[in-house]
Amino acid sequence: MNIDYFKKLSPSRKLILGFLLAILLGTFILMMPFSLREGEKLNFLSSLFTIVSAVCVTGLTVVDVSKVFSPAGDLIIIFFIQLGGLGVMTFSSILFLVMGKRMTFYERELLKEERNADSSGEISSFIKKLLLTVFIIESIGAIILTWEFSKEMPLNKAVFYGIFHSISAFCNAGFALFSNNLEAYKANPVINLTIGYLITLGGIGFAVITSVIMVIRRGIDRFNLTSKVAIIMSVILTFGGMILFFVLEYSNPATLGDLNFVQKVLASYFQSVTLRTAGFNTIPLGELRNSTIFMCCILMFIGASPGSTGGGIKTTTFGVILFYVIGIVKKKENVEIFNRRLDWEIMNRALAILVLAITYVIIVIMLMLIAENFSPEEIMFEVISAFGTVGLTLGITPDLTTFSKLLLIVTMFIGRLGPMTFALAIGETKKKALSKYPKENILVG
Repeated sequence: MNIDYFKKLSPSRKLILGFLLAILLGTFILMMPFSLREGEKLNFLSSLFTIVSAVCVTGLTVVDVSKVFSPAGDLIIIFFIQLGGLGVMTFSSILFLVMGKRMTFYERELLKEERNADSSGEISSFIKKLLLTVFIIESIGAIILTWEFSKEMPLNKAVFYGIFHSISAFCNAGFALFSNNLEAYKANPVINLTIGYLITLGGIGFAVITSVIMVIRRGIDRFNLTSKVAIIMSVILTFGGMILFFVLEYSNPATLGDLNFVQKVLASYFQSVTLRTAGFNTIPLGELRNSTIFMCCILMFIGASPGSTGGGIKTTTFGVILFYVIGIVKKKENVEIFNRRLDWEIMNRALAILVLAITYVIIVIMLMLIAENFSPEEIMFEVISAFGTVGLTLGITPDLTTFSKLLLIVTMFIGRLGPMTFALAIGETKKKALSKYPKENILVG
């Protein structure tokens, strides 16, 4: 590709291209013999699916990661999970700083787009804070998980498992080195709470974490609006989802039915947290009731917060639309959140994201219903899980047709970068309207 042409690309298109190049590189590396256990083979589609799932921090797989890949292969997967969690441009920025090179204004804007930030700010300061934050959070998680895993496996293996699952959890990837994910630890409070802590911090977003640190360290009397909405919506969705999961599955003998009360609460909490784009599970999801599956789809579709390692339409998008509806009901002229008025451009963007996301998910579900013989709820769960980069499945992923697997690959990719990024990349034009059409009303509702 011509360098001048690459420089002329818009931030959205450069961002997409950066992720595509990382995926292509990872796909071929993962097919190498050193990445696989002795006697195992991996075709191009399976390798592509796995790497896309890793880079897009999803967790859906068509092979058993614990049995197919060698320790080197596991390291490659966790590297691409970390790369996907931080973001390709963020990772590139780190290399720039290490080599002592300065970033151009255009590259700063690209980083801003990837991190979904409202300001490009001081890049070096931002990168240092981000790296320190990630290192501290993942290190604490790794130490606790290593200590717990060491009770049942050799220390060297426990250290590797601790680091792997800590990174996978914080990046909201959901990859596990156990064939049944974390089902063996459904009654283990240390594993559940540690993984839950990592998922929550990874899904809340770097901007919110920084805001919380500033409030604690500098005594700032309030959070910014993004942090307020993200934290409040996350709390409501997490504990609301926990209560609903607990009620809906309480008597289901295949999920929560045989657990005691405390274990039921713990399992319900964990599933609610992991539904927010993480992809781990401690109970067999294939046995969920249809009402629970529908509730799970709603949580997966909303997803994590902006600038985080998670996907979905984002908690703030859902919050803005929710407050907009409340404002309409109360006949308010503006969208108001916590005594602040939002610009209509933000409202328009939120509505556009919602419409684009719903439209895309519906189209993919319809296409997969045509191609597959699985039930509508299984297909719906799979598609929304891929779009929200959640990675949970009702057990149908390995048995999907090639066509459906390719659809899920595209869906994970779009879900990671956001439907708005793709819409802008496709619809960008340098032409500006020179005239305005006459205004006319239309009846709605």
